[in-house]
Amino acid sequence: MDNHTRTKDHTARSSFGIALRASIVFIILCGIVYPLVITGIAQLLFPAQANGSLIRDSKGNIVGSELIGQSFKDPKYFQSRISSIEYNGAGSGSNNYAPSNPKLIERTKGSIDAWEQHNPEVPTSRLPVDLITGSGSGLDPHISPKSAKVQIPRISSLTRIPEDELEKLVDQYTEGRDLGIFGEPRVNVLKLNLALSELLKS
Repeated sequence: MDNHTRTKDHTARSSFGIALRASIVFIILCGIVYPLVITGIAQLLFPAQANGSLIRDSKGNIVGSELIGQSFKDPKYFQSRISSIEYNGAGSGSNNYAPSNPKLIERTKGSIDAWEQHNPEVPTSRLPVDLITGSGSGLDPHISPKSAKVQIPRISSLTRIPEDELEKLVDQYTEGRDLGIFGEPRVNVLKLNLALSELLKS
């Protein structure tokens, strides 16, 4: 083996060694150190959000997350928006039907019929659109304050809780715009129903 060949072989081994060491360093930094540091910062500064924004009941049991909506079948509780994925937190999405799609029209008519059946005191002309339409993610945990208050006559009739008391409850759990300018006022349905559940126990 001549000197030129030995030099090339040495250079190749040297380059491979540098690449290997650099890969190990970056694997440690990016795959171990960085995630641990970011996780530690998140746990220190934003522990609730870092752990999933979990919601607990009065006994301390985890009942859900404030970021993921749930379906409430019992008519004495506030109802959530429609979800085309049945609030399956494993994924998100919607059917993306066009307004003229027969399946969307049929589903909307079914929602309106169900509203008329369970809310005879409130005409469909007062029905907020977010109660008969789904969100893009299918996981929206919020409804508008108007959508919460329009359900009060039904809930008051079933629970015997005065309407003005239920309205105060909705106002108490109405969240304002983010930073005062972004988004719209909204009500987290799970939080509201937990408060209603406590009210029913009292």
